[in-house]
Amino acid sequence: MSEIAVAGLAVPGAEAPLSDLAAPARNPLLDHAILPTLLRLSWPNVVALSAGTLVVIAETSYIGRLGTEALAAMALVFPFVILTMTMSGGAMGGGVSSAIARALGAGDRDRASTLAAHALLIGISLGLVFTVGMLTFGTTLLELLGGRGQVLSQAAGYIAIFFAGGVIPWLMNTFAAILRGTGNMKLPSAITLNSAVLQIILGGVLGLGLGPVPSFGMPGVAAGSLIAYSIGAVIMGWYVFSGRARVRPQLAGFRIQRGMFFDILKVGAIACFSPLQSVLTITIFTHMLARYGTEVLAGYGVGARLEFLLVTLAFAVGVASVPMIGMAIGAGRVARARRVAWTAAAISFAAVGGLGTLIAIFPDLWVNLFTRDAAVRAASQQYLAIAAPMYAFIGLATATYFSSQGAAKVLGPVLAQTARLVFIAVGGWYLLLIDAGSLGLFWLAAASMVLLGVLSALSVLLTPWGPKPGPLPEVRPVVS
Repeated sequence: MSEIAVAGLAVPGAEAPLSDLAAPARNPLLDHAILPTLLRLSWPNVVALSAGTLVVIAETSYIGRLGTEALAAMALVFPFVILTMTMSGGAMGGGVSSAIARALGAGDRDRASTLAAHALLIGISLGLVFTVGMLTFGTTLLELLGGRGQVLSQAAGYIAIFFAGGVIPWLMNTFAAILRGTGNMKLPSAITLNSAVLQIILGGVLGLGLGPVPSFGMPGVAAGSLIAYSIGAVIMGWYVFSGRARVRPQLAGFRIQRGMFFDILKVGAIACFSPLQSVLTITIFTHMLARYGTEVLAGYGVGARLEFLLVTLAFAVGVASVPMIGMAIGAGRVARARRVAWTAAAISFAAVGGLGTLIAIFPDLWVNLFTRDAAVRAASQQYLAIAAPMYAFIGLATATYFSSQGAAKVLGPVLAQTARLVFIAVGGWYLLLIDAGSLGLFWLAAASMVLLGVLSALSVLLTPWGPKPGPLPEVRPVVS
C-alpha cells in the first residue's frame, strides 16, 4: 500500500503522489527529484571525507617514516580508532539524524530540539565509556591482537593519548549528526574539511618533529587528531546553540524523557552493533595475520586503509540518504523512502567498486605512497589484487546500513555483520588449521565482503518500512 502527503497529511492507498498537483514543493528533501537531491546533499560529504582521505594518506605516510614497527602498530590501533569514529559518527550519529529527521518530517520542531539535547547526553556518556575502557584495558587488547615489543609499545602510546580525550570525537560527531538530521550537510562537511587539514599539519609536526618541536612519534600523531577534533566540536557546538540551526537543544530546565532516548537508541543502539562487529571482525582477522610476521601485518594495514578510504564515498552518500529517508518516513511517504535507498545503494556500489578495481589492477598507485619495503609491498599488492574489487560490496552494505537507519529498521544490516563475523571466525580457524597461509586469509576477507553486501541488500528488500497497515474500514450497504 503506497502513501502520499497532501497538505501535510499522510493519505494511504493512493498510487501516485498528488501533493505536487495541490501545492508547490515546500521541502526539497521530500518533494524534489531523488537523484539530484541526493547528489546535492552528498557532495559536501564527499569533499569533507576526501579531506579525510588525505589524512589517511598523510598519516600512514609519515607513520611509515617512523618505521615498519610503527606501521604495524597503526594496524593494531586502527580498529579501535575506527570503532570510536564509526560508532559516534555512523551508528549513534545515524540514530540521532534519523530521529531528528523523522520529527521534522512530521512537522514537530520542538520534539527535534528535545531529541538534540538527549543526543548530546548520550554522546558525552559513551565518550566517557570509551575513555575509561581503553585506558584500563587498551594494552591488554593490543596484546591479544598479537602486539609485542616495540610494536606494542608504540600502539599503547597512541591509545593512551587518543582515548584520554575520548569524549571529544563523540561530541564533534554528535553535533554533526544533529545538523545532518536537519538536512544541513555543508557546515559539518566544512568543519570536517578544516579538521582534516589541521590533522595533517599537527599530526605531522607532532609525530615527526619540525624545527624546535621534537618528534613525539605515535603519541604526537594522536595528539594532533584530538586538537583538530576539539576545534571542530567547539565551532559546531557554537552554531547549534546559537539558534542558527533548525533545532536548538534546550538545556535550561532540561529533564530526561525516556521516550526521547528510545527514539534515538532504537536505531543508534542497535546500529552500534554493526561497527562493533565490524571492528571485532577486523580484530580477529588481524590476530590471524599477525602470526605471519610484521611485514604481512603492515602490508595488510596499508590495504585496509584503502578500504577505509573508499568506503567513505559510500559513507558520504549514505549519510545524505538518512534525512531524506527519515523525513519521507515521518511524512508517510514510504515508496519515496525506498527509492532513495536503492538510488544510494547503486551509487555506492558503482563508485567504490570502480575505484577498488582500478587499484587492484594498478596497486602501486596506492602502495608507493607508504612504503619501499619489498616484503610489505608484496603483501599489500597481493591483498589488493584479491580484495579491492570486492570493496563494491562493502559500499553496498554501507549505503543500505544508513538507509535502514533513516527508516528506523536497522536490525537486518546488523545481522548481516553478524553473519560476516561468524564467517571470518569459522573460516579463518579452518584456514589456519590447514595452514593456508596469508593468501588464503586474503581470499576469506574478499568472500566476506560479498556476503555482507548481499545480505545487507536483502535485508532492505525484505524488511517492511513505515507503520503497519491498519484494518480496512468496514463497508456497510446503503439502505434506501
